[in-house]
Amino acid sequence: MINGKKIAVVMPAYNAARTLEQTVRELPVVVDMKILVDDGSSDDTVHLAKSLGLIVFAHDRNYGYGRNQQTCYEQALSAEADLVVMVHPDYQYTPLLVTAMADMLAYGVYDVALGSRVLGGGSLKGGMPRHKYIANRLLTAFQNFITRANLSEYHTGFRAFTSDVLRSIPLHHNSDDFLFDNEILAQCIFFGFRLGEISCPTRYFDEASSIDFLSSMKYGMGVLATTLKFALQRLGLVSFRLFDAASKPDAEYSSKGQHIAAPEC
Repeated sequence: MINGKKIAVVMPAYNAARTLEQTVRELPVVVDMKILVDDGSSDDTVHLAKSLGLIVFAHDRNYGYGRNQQTCYEQALSAEADLVVMVHPDYQYTPLLVTAMADMLAYGVYDVALGSRVLGGGSLKGGMPRHKYIANRLLTAFQNFITRANLSEYHTGFRAFTSDVLRSIPLHHNSDDFLFDNEILAQCIFFGFRLGEISCPTRYFDEASSIDFLSSMKYGMGVLATTLKFALQRLGLVSFRLFDAASKPDAEYSSKGQHIAAPEC
């Protein structure tokens, strides 16, 4: 807890058993709740998460990264968290910066905090493939031109939100895939929330998750489409559910799964 704000760390997991414990061990003591949502893993992720004392929700099948993240936020809000920090359990982003991210929100300075791999030049040093770095910079430049947000990058997976943000934006119309990450930032900018960034070192290694080339191409095209939708709706030319705060979830929206109780000590 910071400044009276209850902090939840949420971890969208898929086959994360090899790196989960290392990630959890580095979470700071200010974290009040540690929530893991498993998206149909075939490895030992759920059992290990239980043994580490995490709050575990297991999907009944693999829904995709975006839907996993949606469930993470639903679980955190149901637990009455004030601040929600997403930490990937693949140990690509350092959990040691959770306190700094939460501080930015707990005192009302920002509504959204991002851990940028680009600030400080840490992305290439951490092993980001050069082609991904170039794509990151080009897409970020395009989005900054359209949104005027002037972020250093839109594609980091390390981010924190106040509960007010998560309750205000129509997450239920976001992609079930990797594009979710970009859509939620576009929504935050569209609805006028304050975004802040800190420099975050990143690691690229065999166990860290990464999307393949075709998925990267699909993501890039999705980013362009999302940004154009942002521009068209801001100009009042078209209305998209993605940027309609009053829109309701589709009937098939909710993911199915179950809470997994941690073993008693």
